[in-house]
Amino acid sequence: MNTDPHAAPQQISAGALVERAREAALRAYAPYSGFSVGCAIESVSGEIVTGSNMENACYRLGVCGEIAALTAASQAFGLHKIARIAVTGGHVGADGRLSGDSVVTSCGGCRQSILEAAHLSGRDLEVIAANGDGSEIEVMTISQLLPRGFGPANLKDADKQP
Repeated sequence: MNTDPHAAPQQISAGALVERAREAALRAYAPYSGFSVGCAIESVSGEIVTGSNMENACYRLGVCGEIAALTAASQAFGLHKIARIAVTGGHVGADGRLSGDSVVTSCGGCRQSILEAAHLSGRDLEVIAANGDGSEIEVMTISQLLPRGFGPANLKDADKQP
């Protein structure tokens, strides 16, 4: 039994949340890399939003699936109400299925954004990472993915006058 007052209730299984991320990856726009990423975010009340990566010819201005999902979460229920995040990615084959052997974790920039949401929520957010077909799942926290991360608390000295 979790006695942490900041802990979020889990509404669906990790596998079901990964499946929502896999569905999102099928809607990614990844014509340049061919690597589709999907992300599903669950709120503390069980609401789920998704996002996928969107590339463009400029490359640098593409959007990661996690950022797309975090933006959707911010609009739907607020970053402070995020409970868990699932991410997956791989190649969408001619059969329309997502595949890939490697478990996909968020890039550094996305980890930083997830950490920001964790600081707002007061919880060490659970991040569920899966391979493309969802057969391999690893569960970790954002503090494990980004140990000693830089967050809002690090800026407490910014307003100090000499």
